[in-house]
Amino acid sequence: MDSRRLPSPDDLLILLTVARLGRFNAVAETLGTTHTTISRRILALDKQLGGRTLERSPHGWELTQLGASAVEAAEAIERTLGSLSGLISQDQSALAGLVRVATTDGVGAVFVTPSLVRLQQQNPQLNIEMLSATRKVSQNRSGVDLEIVVGRADVSTAQTIFLSNYYLRLYASRGYAAQQGLPETLDDVGQHAFVSYVESALQVAELGPRWSSQLPTPRTSFQATSVFAQVEAVRQGAGIGLLPNFMVGDREDFVPVLPGEFERQLPIWAVARPESLRSVRVQAVIAALKDEVKKRSVLLAG
Repeated sequence: MDSRRLPSPDDLLILLTVARLGRFNAVAETLGTTHTTISRRILALDKQLGGRTLERSPHGWELTQLGASAVEAAEAIERTLGSLSGLISQDQSALAGLVRVATTDGVGAVFVTPSLVRLQQQNPQLNIEMLSATRKVSQNRSGVDLEIVVGRADVSTAQTIFLSNYYLRLYASRGYAAQQGLPETLDDVGQHAFVSYVESALQVAELGPRWSSQLPTPRTSFQATSVFAQVEAVRQGAGIGLLPNFMVGDREDFVPVLPGEFERQLPIWAVARPESLRSVRVQAVIAALKDEVKKRSVLLAG
């Protein structure tokens, strides 16, 4: 190849970031530039390579065959620069740069946060952004490298990695149990106040009380979009709640309701595009998460 037509390493690295994040706006934000600049650099790269590297899909930008080959070259450049950076800084850490993780509220606080903090302590040049929201998995979550989701993970353009199962169970506070009593059957739950997610805003159906016909319509309800608000509402005596076992199962101020008669098992998944999974940073995050859930398997199963 004529040296004058060699692709720019900077443009290759921009393409790699587009492949991982899927959208120009997310790439521009990550790299501290503009959508127009990203578009211009990709067009320049296409001209240098003699073909299109990206094609638009309903879920964002996808690599063409030429683009996939270019990304392999970009990944080699990224590895080389990472090694050089380590030599310059005299730091043995192989991880540097930014990794963005989207996660559900409760799992994010109890499992994702401690694993990411520990990973960053081991790799001081690693920067982390964690976005917390309870929503269904996306084919291409713009602006993130990795998603941690619960429930069904039906995706075709991303890869799913199973982390663990946990349980949703019924709980009440000791004060509520003393004042209102506890149901003796599932039908009796309908005579009580109930704490749950806001149904109209809930994207993960399995987290809501009406996902199965086992739970009757409650007398009254207290609904919140945050699982932490739900836990506090139950603790304050607002009613019976369908809560993650790993958040309240070992707390003395919460009483199990109908233990053994009702529970809902949900999986926890790590989800990422194939291009993101080739990143050493993303692989390190997944390994840290697996280690965290393994160490706390008793809590998850309790």
